[in-house]
Amino acid sequence: MHTKRIANLNAYKLRLDARGGAEWKARVTAVKELEPDLLGLQEVVVDEAATPRDQWDDVAAQTITAFAEDCGLTADVGATPGHPHGTCMAANSQRSWYTAQMWRDRSMGIVPGSYRPLGGPDFWHGFTTADFDLGTGKPVKFAAYHGHPVNKDARLYEAWRIKSVFRTTGGAVPGFVLGDFNACSAALVTGPDGQQYYYDPEVYQDQDHDDLDYQVLEGTIGGEQLADRRQTEALLRRGFMVDSAAHLGVPWHPTVGHWEDGRGDPDPFGERRIDLILATRPATPSLIAYGTHDSSAARQASDHLIPYIDIDPAKIAAVGGNR
Repeated sequence: MHTKRIANLNAYKLRLDARGGAEWKARVTAVKELEPDLLGLQEVVVDEAATPRDQWDDVAAQTITAFAEDCGLTADVGATPGHPHGTCMAANSQRSWYTAQMWRDRSMGIVPGSYRPLGGPDFWHGFTTADFDLGTGKPVKFAAYHGHPVNKDARLYEAWRIKSVFRTTGGAVPGFVLGDFNACSAALVTGPDGQQYYYDPEVYQDQDHDDLDYQVLEGTIGGEQLADRRQTEALLRRGFMVDSAAHLGVPWHPTVGHWEDGRGDPDPFGERRIDLILATRPATPSLIAYGTHDSSAARQASDHLIPYIDIDPAKIAAVGGNR
């Protein structure tokens, strides 16, 4: 059984009219450098001012299809009466920001009828889900997620909804959530002293700016300034999911903070790791490697670097029971 590479890219406002430009080409180059079998994608954006509302999905589908083709991937789920665009994508109906999934046809195939796009009121951005056949005969669920950027409580509610998609009677279905979670992880690791610590450091403690409201636990601003980790805490509870990086014990590496102020949107938070790949309990044994793609192309492509995992599909269980 061949291993599979799974990656995630927040592409920073990927728009169709940018195709062929320097940043579009850098995104394509970065993806091709990694050669993923499946890629989660966030921030596919449609120009609301120039595009009638009833055409948003069509333009988004064209954008995702073009990017997939340039990367040597596909996002085709087949057109149906409910989803005539035939593209593996999702959005909140009130917003023109899309998440998507694309994959390498020769290495994995989508399970017919499994594609589900979820949006509001459960998700501020879209939540794209689909099951894939990795060659073992057991379907594996993948989801592309983009967490609420400013509402801490909404991120927690989104986590509960994510958990509902991956739960089944007696445990969790095998699968992975890829995304820009817009928050630090609650994953714990054991230190040299035998004590448990957060894998992601408390990055906000020395900061002083208005945007702390979006990331710091209530009651700690001006004091300890602790990161609000409730979102992933809900998903990691009792090992329902694991944070791939922490689980494999790889050295910490930020996914954002490499774009200087004045390029893209201002970022007052500095270096953080908010792009995560979570594996459910039955998928956890398949984790082989984790990395953050940090090439020159990746740094030019987006304000988010690309996290990736390598997995052995043969080690994925059918259903994972409760601990």
